[in-house]
Amino acid sequence: MAETRAKTIGQFLARQGILVAFVLFMIGFALANGRFLGIDNIMGVVRSSAILGVIALGVTFVVISGNLDLSVGSMMSFSTIVVLDLHDKIGPALAIPAMFAMTMALGALIGFLVGYLKLNSLIVTLGMLSAIHGLTLTYSGGKNMDIDDKAGTWFSFFGQDSVLGIPVPILVIALLAVLLSLLLSRTPFGRKVYAVGGNGVAATFSGIPRARVVFMCYLISAFCVAVAGLLQASRSLGSQNTVGQGTELDVLAAVILGGASLLGGSGTIFKTVIGVLILGFIQNGLLLVGLAFYVQYVVTWVIIILAVWLDIAAKRGRLLSPIA
Repeated sequence: MAETRAKTIGQFLARQGILVAFVLFMIGFALANGRFLGIDNIMGVVRSSAILGVIALGVTFVVISGNLDLSVGSMMSFSTIVVLDLHDKIGPALAIPAMFAMTMALGALIGFLVGYLKLNSLIVTLGMLSAIHGLTLTYSGGKNMDIDDKAGTWFSFFGQDSVLGIPVPILVIALLAVLLSLLLSRTPFGRKVYAVGGNGVAATFSGIPRARVVFMCYLISAFCVAVAGLLQASRSLGSQNTVGQGTELDVLAAVILGGASLLGGSGTIFKTVIGVLILGFIQNGLLLVGLAFYVQYVVTWVIIILAVWLDIAAKRGRLLSPIA
């Protein structure tokens, strides 16, 4: 009886342990600082997490398909710098679609290399991380970008304004989450993404065009990065050329926290949003209790390790290896 109970508890913690930890974190932070659960703080956390969340929505498709995308951080830097630069040269109405086209071209290149040439996604996107960073520095001449007339542009609407009292970034991520959730859960393409991630060989023999599905997942990811770059540029109306550096780790942590498996074949958009909020509230709570911002990097690393461990534990039905 005791062994069965222990196994049941182990299985529960393997599947829901991160949510239990999150609840404990929330209770602890709320007791440590009364402002933690205030409306203003909650809205602030959600708003500040919107950019990370938008990128995570696209990466969810990539991870479910059984691949990785470590290039999203440098790609966001590229998209932010490009739209800011083109804003003053050709105007925001043309700068925005031009930036989307250029960013999605990078996503198409990655999708072609991973999907059609069947190269390892970790190696390809790790290489593209450096390549796109170099491209950003070359494009900007190593300089940061700022909009000249910050007071007279409507471009700030996406990152600074509100609609019916709700910040636009929150509305953007909510709309994207609904649309991408429907795409993933209610369409034939979504079922193909799960099939390819679950067993690529079986999916191919079933007539599913694996290369095309992987290619489209990277296009979706690049589109979301472009949206995030737009929000980032609009919020600050200026940017360093390394603004997205390190974002890929936070995005991966959020996606895995949301339950998507690194092995592919599982995950949902809704749970990814939950993962983003978990990460955002934990980082916010650390700041409110007085810990330095750089402690977040250590905490993020611990969260990634914990999430991967729980992911593997859920697959085998126990927290520890049967060999241990």
